[in-house]
Amino acid sequence: MNIKLQKILFLSIISVVLSFYSCAKKLEKTAITVNSNEKIVVDLTKRYKESFRPQFHFTPEIKWMNDPNGLVYYKGIYHLFYQYYPDDIVWGPMHWGHATSTDLIHWEHKKIALFPDKLGLIFSGSAVVDLKNTSGLGTLENPPMVAIFTYHNMEGEKSGRKDFQTQGLAYSLDEGNTWLKYNGNPIIKNTNQKDFRDPKAFWNPETNLWNLVLVAGDHAQFYTSKNLINWEFESEFGKNTGAHGGVWECPDIFKLKVADSKEEKWVLLISINPGAPNGGSGTQYFIGDYDGENFISDQKDIKWLDYGTDNYAGVTYNNTPDGKRLFIGWMSNWNYARDTPTKNWRSAMTLPRELSLEKISNNYVLKSKPVEQLQKQLKQDYSNKLIALKANEKAVVNYGNLNQSEIKFTGENKDLKFIFSNEAHDSLRVEYNAKQKTFSIDRRHSGIVAFEESFGKQIHKTVIPNVISKTIDYQIIMDWSSIEIFLNGGIYSFTEQIFPNKPYTKMILISSENQDIKDFTIHYIKDIWNKK
Repeated sequence: MNIKLQKILFLSIISVVLSFYSCAKKLEKTAITVNSNEKIVVDLTKRYKESFRPQFHFTPEIKWMNDPNGLVYYKGIYHLFYQYYPDDIVWGPMHWGHATSTDLIHWEHKKIALFPDKLGLIFSGSAVVDLKNTSGLGTLENPPMVAIFTYHNMEGEKSGRKDFQTQGLAYSLDEGNTWLKYNGNPIIKNTNQKDFRDPKAFWNPETNLWNLVLVAGDHAQFYTSKNLINWEFESEFGKNTGAHGGVWECPDIFKLKVADSKEEKWVLLISINPGAPNGGSGTQYFIGDYDGENFISDQKDIKWLDYGTDNYAGVTYNNTPDGKRLFIGWMSNWNYARDTPTKNWRSAMTLPRELSLEKISNNYVLKSKPVEQLQKQLKQDYSNKLIALKANEKAVVNYGNLNQSEIKFTGENKDLKFIFSNEAHDSLRVEYNAKQKTFSIDRRHSGIVAFEESFGKQIHKTVIPNVISKTIDYQIIMDWSSIEIFLNGGIYSFTEQIFPNKPYTKMILISSENQDIKDFTIHYIKDIWNKK
């Protein structure tokens, strides 16, 4: 090859490299249409580092998300489907988004699983693996993954009809990657009932039948099937039981063993909007017995899964490998979900939690705590075996990453306040009152709160009679826009969104009397989106 040709070839290679680099840099910014008249430019180099973007909670890459759907485990993969609107950061025509994980902590975004069709929008539902191919939609060698969901017909709703919601079915023969709608949809028709939705299906080994629970306005309905396609109505529950401040939604039912006993009880989850104890959306639960056809409970009091304002529409996984009851909720509230101060995306999920049942003072309590897989994300940054609080004197802990941390300690069953603050003079106040047996979260001055009237209007106070121990274990988990608090291993949990103007850097502890705080630790929680 002569010198001239070598020079031409070299310049050509340089030109191609520069052209590729230029294209790559251009691709770092992607214009995304939000509405016909608006575009958002998303800088891919800063994705997951936007203001208030959770660093270790699941969020969609872009656009709107609400209820978790179709939680199912299969062949080493946890599937998370969710209510998704791909064209805006406010609620719109619902699709099923999709993500997968091998550990419930790190997530891989997948393409949209289910799109609206002529029967309606795709509202909430569940997914199962039909291992025996009872539906005939796959084979024993390649069993189908089956999703059962609510069709929401907008035209029917606008015309004033009540039967605008029905239940549909879709199935996948490639482990959830692609989906086909069943050509006989809907599989459960509507007999003129409003708010007829959110089916949770599961295999009941005690009856060798598929069971399904859905809601119909102010109560739950139970169905059975041999093949996931033909369903028979069995019974209903709840018209005069529990909280009824709003519409019942997103039911789930499962059996748990009562800790330290041979007793087993069934748990029925019902989300309600509005009517939660601290305003807006929340999830109540009932403890009872279920024979595959009828759910019976003699529960008199109203029990709540979470006493914060931001844990709604949560459901549990089908087919878990170790039999654990694993839960994910939507970390928001319909009072202000459309208004939170985020860009490019809106909403997050709670940390996945393990549910368990305990009896305290002859009272059944559904406990929830973060899944053990979270421990692998922790890096200890601070520890103190003993903080001896003097009455009304402050103990100050300075830590620059409070908004990406886990704080744990054991306190005495005495009054305790802890206050998180920053250089912008924001403050998030948490208080336990031992005499009144109350736990309060005050986010009125926690940062940005004026985007919706109710968000920072009042202190959220909860009576917590089941804290009867001489000491209290506190677990506090903060992300860039949330705080989750668990008392005594999850006897009580509190989930709240927060939007500080700057990250919190100081924690103050104060008690009205002398108190020993033991085993105080702060762990930094590594982010889940950084691929490096």
